[in-house]
Amino acid sequence: MAPLLLPSSPIHSFPATPKLSFRSKPRPIIRAAAGLEVDSFTKKSGYLFQLSAFEAESLLDYSPSRIAAIYRRKPLILLRRLIQVGTTFGKWFGVRYIDNLMERSDQMFKVRAAELRKILVELGPAYIKIAQAVSSRPDLIPPSYLDELSLLQDRITPFSTEVALDTIEKELGLRIDELFSEISPEPVAAASLGQVYQARLRRSGQVVAVKVQRPGVQAAISLDILILRFLAGVVKKAGKFNTDLQAVIDEWASSLFREMDYRKEADNGLKFRRLYGGLKDVFVPNINMEHTTRRVLVMEWVEGQKLSEVKDLYLVEVGVYCSFNQLLENGFYHADPHPGNLFRTFDGKLAYIDFGMMGEFKQEFREGFIEACLHLVNRDFDALSKDFVTLGLLPPTAEKEAVTKALTGVFQDAVAKGVRNISFGDLLGNLGTTMYKFKFQIPSYFSLVIRSLAVLEGIAISSDPNYKVLGSTYPWIAKKVLTDSSPQLKSSLQALLYKDGAFRIDRLESLLTESLRARTEKALVKIQREEANSRVVFKEILYFTLTEKGSFVREILIEEFAKGLDALGLATLDSLTSVATTRIPFTGSSVSFMSKEDMINLRTFHRLMLLLAGLESNKKSFEEVNGIGNPNNNQSAYLEESSLLSYQPALVSEILAMLSIIPELPPELQQQLLRLPADLARRLISRASARTIQRIFL
Repeated sequence: MAPLLLPSSPIHSFPATPKLSFRSKPRPIIRAAAGLEVDSFTKKSGYLFQLSAFEAESLLDYSPSRIAAIYRRKPLILLRRLIQVGTTFGKWFGVRYIDNLMERSDQMFKVRAAELRKILVELGPAYIKIAQAVSSRPDLIPPSYLDELSLLQDRITPFSTEVALDTIEKELGLRIDELFSEISPEPVAAASLGQVYQARLRRSGQVVAVKVQRPGVQAAISLDILILRFLAGVVKKAGKFNTDLQAVIDEWASSLFREMDYRKEADNGLKFRRLYGGLKDVFVPNINMEHTTRRVLVMEWVEGQKLSEVKDLYLVEVGVYCSFNQLLENGFYHADPHPGNLFRTFDGKLAYIDFGMMGEFKQEFREGFIEACLHLVNRDFDALSKDFVTLGLLPPTAEKEAVTKALTGVFQDAVAKGVRNISFGDLLGNLGTTMYKFKFQIPSYFSLVIRSLAVLEGIAISSDPNYKVLGSTYPWIAKKVLTDSSPQLKSSLQALLYKDGAFRIDRLESLLTESLRARTEKALVKIQREEANSRVVFKEILYFTLTEKGSFVREILIEEFAKGLDALGLATLDSLTSVATTRIPFTGSSVSFMSKEDMINLRTFHRLMLLLAGLESNKKSFEEVNGIGNPNNNQSAYLEESSLLSYQPALVSEILAMLSIIPELPPELQQQLLRLPADLARRLISRASARTIQRIFL
């Protein structure tokens, strides 16, 4: 349930931000609240509350067999609900059809959107939860419907306060006036599963949010899930889907049932606070475990506004970073980050609330997801098809070549403009047809992950229509691939950077450049946007490569530098030999000591030097003038090596200027840097010796 934060504007409150009121006895509050209008869900589905105590207890945990057993003994209730749902939606779709026939769809659009919201409220929590899942996608939902569905996040009619206060007393075993010195006479906010009151604890004086569960909610949701599971089975057979749709429903239902047990939500909140509460500009309220039961939850009260309404792009970036940590670092993630659950506190922090719907992302799937993002960005669609097998989206028996061809057609245009312009929503939309054709299966865990990312992008789009969540997440993915100690990710990095033994400097350059964008501190955002200070670039790369986390990349760089310096020595020897032969009459043309591999190593060496120096513009102009890096270039090896040598003085000058940064490094990193020349020298001697032996004996 979303809103545990006191809104700063009356438009967000229900019906207005209530003031705390002192009540010496609970009963006057109850009598005053008894006149509240009964909510439409209770009116329409009240018969569902007539379950026995044994039946209600059996629904504490999700079990399709137990749910089926209960309602098998209540066929009239099941039939009545089927008729209720069918006729309710049937009438609405019928009216929409008539609007189309009478050509008044546009005029009636807002009216029908409001009617749909009322229908969902009447049908209850299961349908509200489904609607909330799509209400955060302004790029997919028409504005009128979006406005109405967004009200389902915290603007639902509350149930009786008399019932709520009775529930609190029954669950906690104390009178209201013994628990609280003050409590709001009306709920601050109401949602599908419960509603929130603001109160002050009598013992400590702390202001808290008290969440009380809506009566009969488990019975209602259980019945609707039973119906949805049946429909999922019918759709799977009729559409010949490879995905087990009932398993997807079960995963969602299991998460929903855990959300209805506030003790589990409290445990989730404490774990979430422990893992992510220390991140910069992230706030996670504390849970009061002493006053939390299955149907009542008490937690710290926080002042703030909805993130979607303040349009704070910096906090959106903080949210992306926090989501990266949730999904790809710890695997424990918030599976319901809709706008009602993300707030900007008045001191400028991103607050997470409502920890009922959480997900677990296993290590092997996290690594598979990272690899899939890498291969997508680098357009390695053959490897991407294998990633889909790892993630469980494709069976191992799938025809890889056909899948690769299809994925190339789907994603080629999406990634053509670069990683920063890839839309997560577009990727999902374009993938739909291909998934159906090749009988993709959606693992039950994956639906919550996809929903979490899609909702996050939807929130971001409301602040910035051009925002791309994958483009903002990729820097963290690049940084993780470069620094992670996982053997699988190291192997992926090796495969990404080398093809047929050739080092692909452009991919390392891309990874390093993107990883430097992985910042959240406000002071660094300005540096990130300017991207013009070569000293900053060089210093960042030095810090990274000299630390323990950068050891794997450091080994690759030292090896490539050794190859490059070796090739540079040969190029210098070629140049001196060429000069000598031109000055000595009657001598033939000089013989080059350089092989094709040496020329490639020399170009790679210069690219590395330019990368470290941050000379992107110089590198571009240099390559445009000399044609270096163009596979179709027919210039002679001599022209290439002479061009490279002529450029060397300017490059050396830039690198020497960068060396002034070294004293700014911590002592331990300076010591690590001093050890590099010896290591580099050993590799050079090894290469020279191997080449000499090869030329003597071969």
